[in-house]
Amino acid sequence: MSARLSPLGTTEAITRTVVEHYHALWIAQDSSGLMALFHPQIEYFDFFNNRQIPLERLQQYVCRSFPSGPSQHITYTDEIRVDGDTAFIQYEARLTLPRGQLATLRVCEAITVRDRLIWRVHEYASRLRESGDESGEARLGLSERALQLMLLDLQHYFHTERPYLDAGLSLAKVAAALGYTRNQVSHLLNQVLGMNFYQYLSNARMDELFRRLDMQPTARLDDLAFAVGFNSLSVFYRCFRERTGLSPRHWREQQRRNS
Repeated sequence: MSARLSPLGTTEAITRTVVEHYHALWIAQDSSGLMALFHPQIEYFDFFNNRQIPLERLQQYVCRSFPSGPSQHITYTDEIRVDGDTAFIQYEARLTLPRGQLATLRVCEAITVRDRLIWRVHEYASRLRESGDESGEARLGLSERALQLMLLDLQHYFHTERPYLDAGLSLAKVAAALGYTRNQVSHLLNQVLGMNFYQYLSNARMDELFRRLDMQPTARLDDLAFAVGFNSLSVFYRCFRERTGLSPRHWREQQRRNS
């Protein structure tokens, strides 16, 4: 009989165990437990506010995200779905906005596990319209459930097929591969994720670039940029600065000083 890796030792099993623990800590509103579960190099992206939360501010951000009082709540709208080292959680959150208004947000978190800790969280959110409002979803034949499934399809496609490596990838090609119309995918990106196709594409390419840098720390950034699908260095430099706050050259210098 050939040796086989125990299901408990598979990447997906580890990811599920860690993310289920993460989920339980959120429900318990245990901010200290959550901080202990975060990787020291945690990358936490809040795309609703278009920012990355640094580790030193993450506990405050987490505490402010917990529902408080009976008027605020979180409703999970799907089971935890796992694909390799990444899991997906979807929920609706009724929370208080900065000016005091209550709003319902549709949220999807893509959570990546490394070394049995939460290493990366991509948090996508959009504000739901009030019932009775005319919406693009209705005109495009998209129910709330259909949008959730489309988001999972898109994330799974980018995670498993890595179409962003194709420098000529277009919105039309992505829509065709997923079996949706171009307008439906565009609506998902604009209204649910709050970005256009090229922003989503650039984010995926930058994620891939930094994954490759973890494995090839001395690789030339320009070479990696072309390898992950960028076909213009000027576009790459702009995306790199948006992600890190530094040009590639200054980022390299900072890495050398910190090593």
